[in-house]
Amino acid sequence: MSKESQSSPPEGVVVRDADDYNIVRDVVLWRRKKLSISVLLVATAIWVLLDVYEFNFLTLISWAGMVVVTSAFLWGNILRLLNKEPPDLSGLEISEQRAVEMARKFKSGIEEGIRWMLSVAVEGDCFTFAGTIAALWVVSELGSHFDLLTLLYTGIVLGMTMPPIYVKYEDKIKVFGERLRMQFKKYYDMVDEKVLSKIRNKVAGERKAEVKAKKIE
Repeated sequence: MSKESQSSPPEGVVVRDADDYNIVRDVVLWRRKKLSISVLLVATAIWVLLDVYEFNFLTLISWAGMVVVTSAFLWGNILRLLNKEPPDLSGLEISEQRAVEMARKFKSGIEEGIRWMLSVAVEGDCFTFAGTIAALWVVSELGSHFDLLTLLYTGIVLGMTMPPIYVKYEDKIKVFGERLRMQFKKYYDMVDEKVLSKIRNKVAGERKAEVKAKKIE
């Protein structure tokens, strides 16, 4: 088997998804520092303009569009004056296959979210349920003090800083998480033994008494 046949992907396999995943992973883990810095600077600039200076979103998008169109117009005319070919913009086009892939990803993401919520509510253990409720409560408390734009910006900043920290201190974080989990389990077993088990026994005893009373009647 030749090297070319080994390196080439099988027919029908889409490689772009893996490339997109690699780019996102590299940006989040700061393996492409220039691109990561650009994402953080753009997010910061948008947050400052919209939240601090109270720019309107449509106004900001319109001004950004005018800057892009004007820059492209000037650049294209300069290239024509220098008798150079205009830049190839075919790579910016979104093909029909790519649009279908994006729609399929969006659909699968929604389905996974619904499936996860049902699994937590029906099949999940107490730790997963308690963690989910706690996370939703924290989000609700943050939402009462911050607007959506600030929360999105905070999410981007955390998403650009927490993964590298986790990768660097992964072992220590796992050990701490396991200790925290064991401590929570210890408290839960204590509450279950002193409170929940008594409630269950009481309810079971009342049901037995009701069943016995019905049989006597």
